[in-house]
Amino acid sequence: MPTYELYAKDPGDPLWQVPASGAARFSWEYDDGRDRLLALYQKGKDKQWDGQKRIDWDLEVDPYDPLGTPDESMTLYGSPYWAKMTDRDKGELRKHYTSWQFSQFLHGEQGAMVCAARIVESVPDLDAKFYSATQTMDEARHAEIYSRFLHEKIGMLYPINDNLKSLLGDTLRDSRWDMPYLGMQVLIEGLALAAFGMIRDTTDKPLPQQILAYVMQDEARHVAFGRMALRDYYKQLTDAELREREEFVIEGCYLMRDRLRGIEVLENFGIPKAEAEEYSEQSEFLHLFRQLLFSRIVPCVKDIGLWGKRLQEAYVDMGVFDMGNSNLDLLMAQDEEIAEKLDAERFAAEEKSRVAEVDEMIAKGTEP
Repeated sequence: MPTYELYAKDPGDPLWQVPASGAARFSWEYDDGRDRLLALYQKGKDKQWDGQKRIDWDLEVDPYDPLGTPDESMTLYGSPYWAKMTDRDKGELRKHYTSWQFSQFLHGEQGAMVCAARIVESVPDLDAKFYSATQTMDEARHAEIYSRFLHEKIGMLYPINDNLKSLLGDTLRDSRWDMPYLGMQVLIEGLALAAFGMIRDTTDKPLPQQILAYVMQDEARHVAFGRMALRDYYKQLTDAELREREEFVIEGCYLMRDRLRGIEVLENFGIPKAEAEEYSEQSEFLHLFRQLLFSRIVPCVKDIGLWGKRLQEAYVDMGVFDMGNSNLDLLMAQDEEIAEKLDAERFAAEEKSRVAEVDEMIAKGTEP
């Protein structure tokens, strides 16, 4: 079925064109390169995988409870609207929320693919071009996987959120070669990683858990790449140039904070926008979710050397300043370990099933 027939709201023009600016840069130095980035490039090659084969697409998903979301975490829980809802209505609400959330993941991954390709084109160093080429393939795989999950398991999509679209547009229109790194690798992917991780660690549904764990294993490399490249480059910038990038981060973080409220879902259920925003702002779960969303962004921004007074004040205002002390390397290592553990458990279960099948055939063969 064509995607346009599955959108819960009209997405508008099927093609979004963002005018590009900036130079395509070629490098004629093929031998010199940073060992850390070349090692990450090698890892990027070694860790390529096929989303059609690694993920068990035969696993069933209930579209009316795709993630096992508890009532208490729903924005409308405890409201007069919730009291009037039937069990079917609540299931429909869960379906819409999952569709909305995974649709934003899908649109973000397409944005990441375009930004990674832009980095290949514009970054001056060949080692960074090499790695970005592997990331472009990773992001294509992620978009493919989220698209399949939404089409085959949920049967519904939502258009791109206005705040995500705004940050993507700002990132792609900027002519400075480091801005796709900053906008995508640090802000959009950092926030997505935290959202992926929260769902991965709380859902009891095996298919979305597999998808998120395997995507996060790739994303851990991408954030590491952005940190390395920007940390090196930002050491060379003037205070004025650093402040410009900090202003971009501040604006982007406020956009990202307001991105994951799901107002569009509540509007689809007949709730006026102002009222939907009020319910979202009152949600204790959303407040906690917002704080956790910055667990990857704040320490990364601090690590790459953007930590001026205005930026720190913005993080205090958002209530996430203390996230700057998070151990980003530990979080990324855990992402790797969780994906590898899932693989080991799946392969062990498959091996056990094969052994049982062989034993059964042997037993039948020895029957008189």
